Amino acid sequence: MVLLSFDIEEFDMPFEYKGEISFEQQISISQKGVERILDILKKHHAKATFFSTVVFAENSKELIRRLLNEGHELASHTWFHSDFEEKHLKESKERLEELFSTQVTGLRMPRMMPVSKNAVENAGYSYNSSINPTYLPGRYNNLKISRTYFNEGKVLQIPASVSPNFRIPLFWLSFHNFPLFFYKKLASDVLKKDKYLNIYFHPWEFAEIKDEAFKLPGFTVKNSGNDMIERFDEFVSWLKSKNYSFGTFQEFQKQIQP
Repeated sequence: MVLLSFDIEEFDMPFEYKGEISFEQQISISQKGVERILDILKKHHAKATFFSTVVFAENSKELIRRLLNEGHELASHTWFHSDFEEKHLKESKERLEELFSTQVTGLRMPRMMPVSKNAVENAGYSYNSSINPTYLPGRYNNLKISRTYFNEGKVLQIPASVSPNFRIPLFWLSFHNFPLFFYKKLASDVLKKDKYLNIYFHPWEFAEIKDEAFKLPGFTVKNSGNDMIERFDEFVSWLKSKNYSFGTFQEFQKQIQP
């Protein structure tokens, strides 16, 4: 099973690089990206999971309703993208459920931040996908954590996929910067070894973000916008040609924990 997921959030990444962006731009850029993602998924009849901040969801209700109506799963990306308190775990879950009358069972922390396993369990989540089991300078060193799913208390931990050899991450930056044939090779290796693939993206990758005011480095904007739309469309077509199935995290959890 292929687990496509998207962290839908206010696009505040320019602030990491001392760039400038208004709140309205943060929301509209991500909204445009979500629309384009949904169009591609609809074209290929592929299901996915969307981890949303409450801030983005409250400003994008029609888009969230659309993704739910088209069979996708809504999960929590906490309340804000760049401000976190432990209480936001439970509050974001409850707010998303209240707004959209759907069951929110999954969590992904912004920027794959570490989070207390007890706090996640106490907030009522049944799975957490907040671990990138690799080494990324300046971000995290998770080389000693299992690269495949495992149980921690009552919570199923579903790390992002990395290659079986050398733990090369298949996250969004790899998709933008590796040659597509090489990324496909890594994805194929993971699917053969693990029988599933967990990869994540963001809506703003599918929008126009090459704005000088944002001050984003080249490796973050390479193959973004229309190039990303074409690249992702080709990748999903390739996965379909190999007869891989697409599912939500909830469906995956039911499959491995019947």
